Amino acid sequence: MPTTVKLNDGNEMPTMAFGTGSVMKEKEDVTGFVEQALDSGFDHIDTAPIYYNENQVGAAIRESGLSREELYITTKYDFGGPIQKAVRDSLDKLGLKSVDLYLIHGPNLIEKDVEGSWKEFEKIKEDGLAKSIGVSNFNVEQLRKVIKIARIKPAVNQINFNPYNYASQKAAVEYAAKHGIVTAGYSGLTPLSRSPGGPVDPVVSTIAARLNVSAAQVLLKWVRSKGVAVVTTSSKKERLAEYLAVEELPDLTAAEIAAIDAAGAKGPPSTASPVVHFL
Repeated sequence: MPTTVKLNDGNEMPTMAFGTGSVMKEKEDVTGFVEQALDSGFDHIDTAPIYYNENQVGAAIRESGLSREELYITTKYDFGGPIQKAVRDSLDKLGLKSVDLYLIHGPNLIEKDVEGSWKEFEKIKEDGLAKSIGVSNFNVEQLRKVIKIARIKPAVNQINFNPYNYASQKAAVEYAAKHGIVTAGYSGLTPLSRSPGGPVDPVVSTIAARLNVSAAQVLLKWVRSKGVAVVTTSSKKERLAEYLAVEELPDLTAAEIAAIDAAGAKGPPSTASPVVHFL
């Protein structure tokens, strides 16, 4: 069972989530991938309307035979439009009465009316449609605008987080922590998946050899060392087992964490793939 982190509203969130965004290829059916993740031991599934797979996630949940209490489900507000309708549409597709976490998928979705939009999110929590509410892809200033008017603060800010953007994301992580907001990071494996051959690779390889673990496990351990929860994915069952084992691995040393930070600050190789902003 993955470990959990206590959120500022008292709820607990598993720190290792299976993301259904980047596993998707041309709107491929993800039902089997989600079933495989649940079978492997993931209990936190992350989806969104923009992934066009909430129906499939719902089907996988039903097929799993797991009780609702055994699962943690995150979805998001996308596309704009009435917020109450959006959350109910997501619940209908998922076949659920409530989700555990409901996020605003990007600051542009509420920029015309931050206060009014966040009040709608607070109502979603108070009505029991989501146990926790939060945001995604928000920087410090965007977080500040929400916190300033919030009766109920965001519980989570989910962002792109990896060694190559750590320098630019560090302020958002620290600001969130100062206000009791947990940061969740997607694309933590960017040095392997989208930017291979960069300065982070040899540092990670050396650490992986010392610990006798995979490079992916080192990178996810680095993410966790920053106090950031993980949203990751794979279509391969053996990789899922690797990811779930990360919490049981020895901690990286302070020197190893600093070495990854320094290598990441040099930037990705010039041949890196474009960053995907939505998981």
